[in-house]
Amino acid sequence: MIRNFKTDNSGLFGSEIFTEDLNWIAGSDLPWEKLRGRSVFVTGATGLIGMTAIHALLCANRTRSLGIRVHALVRDRAKAERIFPGMTDTPEFAVCEGTVEELPEIPEKIDYWIHGACPTASAFMTEHPVEVIKTSVGGTINLLEAAKKRGSEGFVFLSSMEAFGEVNSEILLDERTLGKIDLERTRSCYPESKRMCEMICTSYAEEYGVPAMSIRLAQTFGPGVDPDDRRVFAMMTRNAIAGEDIVLATKGTSRHPYLYTAQAVTAILTVLLRGVPGKTYNAANPSTYCSIFEMGEMVAREIAGGKISVRVDENGDASRYPAPSFLNMDISGIRQLGWEPEHDLVWMYRRLERYMRDMLDRK
Repeated sequence: MIRNFKTDNSGLFGSEIFTEDLNWIAGSDLPWEKLRGRSVFVTGATGLIGMTAIHALLCANRTRSLGIRVHALVRDRAKAERIFPGMTDTPEFAVCEGTVEELPEIPEKIDYWIHGACPTASAFMTEHPVEVIKTSVGGTINLLEAAKKRGSEGFVFLSSMEAFGEVNSEILLDERTLGKIDLERTRSCYPESKRMCEMICTSYAEEYGVPAMSIRLAQTFGPGVDPDDRRVFAMMTRNAIAGEDIVLATKGTSRHPYLYTAQAVTAILTVLLRGVPGKTYNAANPSTYCSIFEMGEMVAREIAGGKISVRVDENGDASRYPAPSFLNMDISGIRQLGWEPEHDLVWMYRRLERYMRDMLDRK
């Protein structure tokens, strides 16, 4: 019987809906026994996916009495203290301050690795492409070297659907079907780095026997999103709450699926605990496949009750965003590991709206 997990009622995560997600993850059908008495190292620990994964591991640790020890790599310890209030430096959770480019001292015993450290803001990618490449490629090599040294049991790299590149048809995309990436466009530093990191994981698995795998995630959102997040899903939700029109910087013709945060975490744990070393797995919810403009229309209709509309800013800076593409992701690979997505895009947005209203009311 899974007992309910209660988060701290202060700070960012006193949200009932976030707690519901943690309990859902902890109750999921995963091989939790593989984590009994094990240590897990998480990078990108203060990002949306990393912090949700850590909270979920700690939730499962307590409800299932697993004896897990989680280590979180963070650049900013003060931010970590806000995201994990009253939880750091306990027998089950420790914070390591540093970067993947220059790793701090890591405990000798790390059994599993979840590597999610990477810049995610499009503006940063455009303005600092060298730093994006250094963090992605150099950091991944550093972590795989550490995993190799420790004889770790599992390593999962969090890749992105952007690794597919530009695809101009709506064919079903398995993990080996890739489009083009324009290497003369600085914004391409992100998808090209993700591809290279997937290759690095495959190479370490083949040459050194490191049990490294990659998971190519669709754009992910849900409870835990910063209310001030500048990505399109957060912007649309804020506008729906405020009763303001949704204004897109591009024509919003790109079509791709999305993924709810808690389900992204179960997908990551599925690959970590059941995946085949050297392989890459797509993770998405096919029922959410739509264009960005269509998604805006849905938010205006279903979340804002038809009181707002969607329009395109003809003076928007499209160079900050990926080239228009169709990313119809095939998830048969991860389905073979026993993972399935749930619910639709309206359900995802309604939960995000509930969470963001709660957070905005606290400001």
